[in-house]
Amino acid sequence: MIANLRHLTGRLAVQRGQLQQQVRSASYLIDQPEYSFLKDLGLERDNPGVYSGHWQGRGQSITSYDPGTGQPIASVRQGTVQELHQTIGLTVEAYRQWRQVPAPVRGEIVRQIGDELRKYKEPLGKLVSLEVGKIYSEGQGEVQEFIDICDYAVGLSRIYSGQLINSERAQHTILEAWRPLGLVGVISAYNFPNAVFGWNAAIALVTGNGVLWKGAPSTPLVSVATTRIVAEVLQRNHLPAVVSLCQGGTDVGAALVADQRVNLVSFTGSCQTGRDVGVEVQRRFGKVILELGGNNALIIDESANIKMALDAALFGCIGTSGQRCTTTRRIIVHEKLHDSFVEALTAKYAQLLPRIGHQLELQTLVGPVHSKQNVDSYKETIEEAKLLGGTVAFGGRVLERAGHYVEPTIITGLPHDAPVVHRETFAPIVYVLKARNVDEAVAWNNEVEQGLSSAIFTENIGQAFKWIGAQGSDCGIVNINTTTNGAEIGGAFGGEKATGGGRESGSDAWKQYCKRATITVNHSGELACAQGVVFNVE
Repeated sequence: MIANLRHLTGRLAVQRGQLQQQVRSASYLIDQPEYSFLKDLGLERDNPGVYSGHWQGRGQSITSYDPGTGQPIASVRQGTVQELHQTIGLTVEAYRQWRQVPAPVRGEIVRQIGDELRKYKEPLGKLVSLEVGKIYSEGQGEVQEFIDICDYAVGLSRIYSGQLINSERAQHTILEAWRPLGLVGVISAYNFPNAVFGWNAAIALVTGNGVLWKGAPSTPLVSVATTRIVAEVLQRNHLPAVVSLCQGGTDVGAALVADQRVNLVSFTGSCQTGRDVGVEVQRRFGKVILELGGNNALIIDESANIKMALDAALFGCIGTSGQRCTTTRRIIVHEKLHDSFVEALTAKYAQLLPRIGHQLELQTLVGPVHSKQNVDSYKETIEEAKLLGGTVAFGGRVLERAGHYVEPTIITGLPHDAPVVHRETFAPIVYVLKARNVDEAVAWNNEVEQGLSSAIFTENIGQAFKWIGAQGSDCGIVNINTTTNGAEIGGAFGGEKATGGGRESGSDAWKQYCKRATITVNHSGELACAQGVVFNVE
């Protein structure tokens, strides 16, 4: 009798455990029919977060959450420091084979990666939106950036080159060659979890490098899904895992940064962390690309096209719910236009309130911020601005609903050099400042520690050319009559000062992934020294 009771109790316990597991499993969005696109990307309820030719992950399991509802999406098993070291070794070995592949052939592989991304653009873009919180069109646009840089890199693979330099010595030729660095480590942030990796990977691959990626801990599913797409192309072409992934915490990031086998670290994140990364990499004489914060200003000149400026301000301030590094944080308006501009801008903001919603709903224009940390920072910043004498002209409230939703906010009445104005807050908050003239506005634009993006609206050609000249903006992106955000891939992306000085994407940013060799060829049959030096014992 007692034995039977024990047996029955044991069976009930097992059944209860199975039921609890089913309940927990059913709570994941990946198991709901409307999120079947996640499985189309090869994702499962629990996913390995390390790839180096095969998938593994023995570290902590991290659950990814939908910031629009707070519901769990799926989980990823992170890598350990030991797995990172193993992955670095395997990717270095893959690089040694990859560097021998002719550059145009490497370009063909990147072309195939771009085509594979086209195939999965819709579900991958939806995953970007779901995991980050950005609206549907922005998620699709982010994957398009990766596709675009692949197209760019294909062309680059046939034309990137050095130069021939005239020698002062007869029958001598000086050449310049660009060769791959080796292993490029990419540490990306949550706000662009797909495109920033793409900017780096496409250019690094065609120039002959291996790529090791550590994605943001809070967007691990994008990292896994994107790596699966790239890995499929490499495997189809019987190539080694020249692109690898190791999701992980700060210990994994620190180990990646410190490892001498990682020749270049491309880091996207905060100014403080970027400073630490830069110092650590320089300590071992490695190379860095730092893409850090931005406190970006939009200047409204007296001659500005106000309708266009208002539209630019709307997207610049609110796109990605204020979580782009190029988001407009400050609007500096000519004193004659200030009051009417604020009135018009608040009216536009009011039109957006009904369009705040879940990021995958097509009518949504303002999605959630990414995390509770963003919400807390939003609240603290607004309270500080009020204590300093600022006026909340619009917004300022956290919305009481599931997920992380806040009202886009306009604050006026603060001095241009108020501490809160000079500090970047990753939330949809903009400070509108009143300036007497363009010269004063330019000085205010330049007085913050970051130097990423900037823009002026003006119909005055003299002011426009002054703005892009030595007396104008000190930023890496200096726009005229367009937004501070939404850069294209054709130009180099990056900024000055505390933004880090790095450049990614187009123009000649490819040079950062290469080492330069100066080569002197003597084809005279006799030795001759430069500068007329004679050194001969005969």
